Amino acid sequence: MGVGGRLAWTGAGSMTHTDALRDPADDFLGADLSDCQPVPETDAEGTTSSIYLPPYRIDITVRPDAPHVLSRQRIAAVVRSALLATGAPGPASIAIVLSGDCELAELNATHMGHEGPTDVLSFPFFPPEAYPVHERAGEQQRDPWVAAALKQSFALAPGQRAHLGDVIISVERAISQADQGRGGQTGDVQWSWVDELLLLAVHGTLHVCGWDHAEPVEEAAMRAMERRVLADHRDSRDGQR
Repeated sequence: MGVGGRLAWTGAGSMTHTDALRDPADDFLGADLSDCQPVPETDAEGTTSSIYLPPYRIDITVRPDAPHVLSRQRIAAVVRSALLATGAPGPASIAIVLSGDCELAELNATHMGHEGPTDVLSFPFFPPEAYPVHERAGEQQRDPWVAAALKQSFALAPGQRAHLGDVIISVERAISQADQGRGGQTGDVQWSWVDELLLLAVHGTLHVCGWDHAEPVEEAAMRAMERRVLADHRDSRDGQR
């Protein structure tokens, strides 16, 4: 997986999965951006479905150019698993956008300063301090004043939810990485399109919830959490059969 990234919680994007594994120039190996043209706003958004999996609402948007790999329900289920595993507050919502290389290349340049598409970008709406403390570099004690302010920010009126952030995935990158043996957590795995897309959905969701992989201790913790969430997701599906 060329895992993309987590942008600053102030509204920027997230460091991509790809950024953590190799030179950014590798992000667009095999990507043909020559056909990328501006898309009329009326056509660019695609279709959005809101899937309610308590205590979360997962809004999944599929762009017109996104290949079909997984059902929206299955993506929503693995995203919910990641939110629960990280202790994300609820009720809340998160947006998942399934797109293509053209949009990810534009966002990657705007928010990350990198040329070419990446596989996933996350745009968290709250700082890492909004979530339970997990293994990460630097000071891990939560400032009590910050904690109090964040608790108040989630004290919404009945029927309202906090929006945790957005995750944008290039399904084209997922397919390419899976086929070319550049997928998985280590960026050298050849496996199914489904496995790669599930991993990117979990990776992007963890970024929204304050997880990162900039330092070795953070990366080890994040990879372990990804494996846990994906294993739980597989077990839950097996139990339904």
